[in-house]
Amino acid sequence: MWYLDDQSPERLRQYVGSPAQVAGIDRFCEEDGPARGARRYQVRTGSGLVFDVLPDRGLDIGAASFRGVPLAWISPAGHVGPGHVEHGGTGWQRTFGGGLLTTCGLDQFGAPATDDGQEFGLHGRASGLAAQQVNTVADGRLEVTGRLRQTRLFGENIVLDRAITTELGSRAVTVTDTVTNEGFQPQPHMVLYHMNLGWPLLDGASVLRIPGAEPVARDAEAERGLDAWDTFTAPSPGFAEQVFRHDFAEAGPAEARLLNPDLGLSLAIRFDTRRLPGLFQWKMLGAGTYVLGIEPANCRVIGGRAEARAAGELPVLEPGESRSYAVEVEVAEA
Repeated sequence: MWYLDDQSPERLRQYVGSPAQVAGIDRFCEEDGPARGARRYQVRTGSGLVFDVLPDRGLDIGAASFRGVPLAWISPAGHVGPGHVEHGGTGWQRTFGGGLLTTCGLDQFGAPATDDGQEFGLHGRASGLAAQQVNTVADGRLEVTGRLRQTRLFGENIVLDRAITTELGSRAVTVTDTVTNEGFQPQPHMVLYHMNLGWPLLDGASVLRIPGAEPVARDAEAERGLDAWDTFTAPSPGFAEQVFRHDFAEAGPAEARLLNPDLGLSLAIRFDTRRLPGLFQWKMLGAGTYVLGIEPANCRVIGGRAEARAAGELPVLEPGESRSYAVEVEVAEA
């Protein structure tokens, strides 16, 4: 079976009339259901890696596959347009599509919270924002860029500039973000990269490896599963979610890798703990909700903004200040 392996565009053109024969970025607009009118860009690298970018849902990454094998869990809601998103309380759950990446933030992630007299819903507003200034490049480098703005009268004015980048023949994709406080007051800023891995990459044979980290249980339910945080079972009706925080012994480059030896595939998520010091694991092995969440974050508190403030760990952007983050996903044959 053929697949590209980091070929140059110049060499590829000797074999094809157009590189779009094997790789490129195709733009679609949904026609039906709650996603009607929403944009979807499908990126094909030619290596067998294919993924959807969702400009109208936080410029997130939806479905993803490698050589026909699905990598990401898709929720029952699927792709939902921003006009249907609910922000208060736990309304986020009603239109959470899953996918390879759902962005949580930009001023709150984790549990619903009341902080400084304001109500904040589960995981914030970022994934419900429609991107502006969306652009694509497909010339050997394959890239989707765009800007999200979260703003409120008399409140926050936060801008996220995102680039989703891969290359011809690559098995990896990198999400690079720069977040800027364009307001004139200090602004709390929380961001979490909610990456959702599913079957068949996730099954009873899969093993999770996070070198250099120690798991910490969020609550009593997670305590019961602490000894088996890195292994998985078949779907179980009534399974109660378990959430772990992984504390790294040293700051610097970090990796979480899900390996499925039966499938012969692994998927690695890489980031830098100097920028993203928090890593959370969402282990949910229920029937129909069979998903592993790997979640790098810029804060080590998952209980919401008020809890982060109380712990002295709430990140704050000064007026005009920017911070940058990068998360890489790479698929490998085991």
